[in-house]
Amino acid sequence: MSANGSSETGCRLEVRPNNNTCSQKEMSVTASAVSMTVGIFSNSLALFILVKSYNHIRIKSKASFLLFASSLVVTDLLGHLINGSLVLYVYSYHKKWETFDPHQIVCSIFGACMVFFGLSPLFLGSAMAVERCIGVTRPIFHSTALASHHMKRLLGLTLLLAGLVAVLPVLLWRPYRVQSSRSWCFFHMEEPKDWLDVLLPLLFAMLGLLALLLSIVCNTLTSCALLQARLRRKHHCRGTSYHIEMICQLMAIMLVSCVCWGPLLIRVIVLSTSTKDEPASFSLLMVVRMATWNQILDPWVYILLRKAVLRKIFVLFHSCWGSKPHHLHRWQRSMCRSSIETTNSGVGLPDCRCLSRLPLPDTAVKSIT
Repeated sequence: MSANGSSETGCRLEVRPNNNTCSQKEMSVTASAVSMTVGIFSNSLALFILVKSYNHIRIKSKASFLLFASSLVVTDLLGHLINGSLVLYVYSYHKKWETFDPHQIVCSIFGACMVFFGLSPLFLGSAMAVERCIGVTRPIFHSTALASHHMKRLLGLTLLLAGLVAVLPVLLWRPYRVQSSRSWCFFHMEEPKDWLDVLLPLLFAMLGLLALLLSIVCNTLTSCALLQARLRRKHHCRGTSYHIEMICQLMAIMLVSCVCWGPLLIRVIVLSTSTKDEPASFSLLMVVRMATWNQILDPWVYILLRKAVLRKIFVLFHSCWGSKPHHLHRWQRSMCRSSIETTNSGVGLPDCRCLSRLPLPDTAVKSIT
């Protein structure tokens, strides 16, 4: 109650020159709180689903994918929790950085968290795409050369690289700056800059774009390999269904990352290389807000694009199109064969009861009679 009262008092003092100041502050605080709450809820739900799946899976490639996916959701969850808390903390002091952060310690932490929790999802998404590409196109090499400890080591190196980029401005005595909106901290993007002030945001943006490009290339190769296997009538191969499930999730993650992060990364490059002293506050703040939706949409990829949900969507589409049932029977059989493979690896009974409820295709009836 006291914080709300002080906020209202501060607004009353500030609204005399502009009546919209108080309402804009309240809208910004409300938007930050809602975004933080929705992000924490979504990532917590996705993390619960992924951990549950990881504990019931003994297929090596699936376990590696779930390890990276769980790490991605954890970083998104921590990003919402830490960055959202810092934003609310700044607003609680009416964005008076000189009062609560005279030595720029909070600003350095804020900027490092923005960079780390921004690059980590991009790096993890590209690592997942590379792992799936090797698993589909070079399955023997993947099963023999890439053990679980290699995957954990790769995960650690990925997060270490993101952390190194985040703390690099502090190590090079180029601390993060409070941006023009005074609600967040980032690289030095305005006023005359030396070559280090240009290099650091360029490094951030180029690494992010490189991670997106790597994801696009690897996911395209994986999708082409799976499509080629289908066209060659290799749909009966073991484990096809979970390959399809994982590539659907990877394509969705790649699409979300490109839409949410692409504008920010391109805008950072433009501002860093521009010779004109143009204001960057509004445009940069808008693309940053767009990038935060990546951490909200990522968990829903794992919530919605699961095998059970994909099966229901597949059944719904075929029932709407009135297709012949043998296609559905064949896809369900592939799903159950993947479950049988999981069962042979030490998991519970497969859920193949769906086959008993499906009508037999005409060809199967003729062969029986």
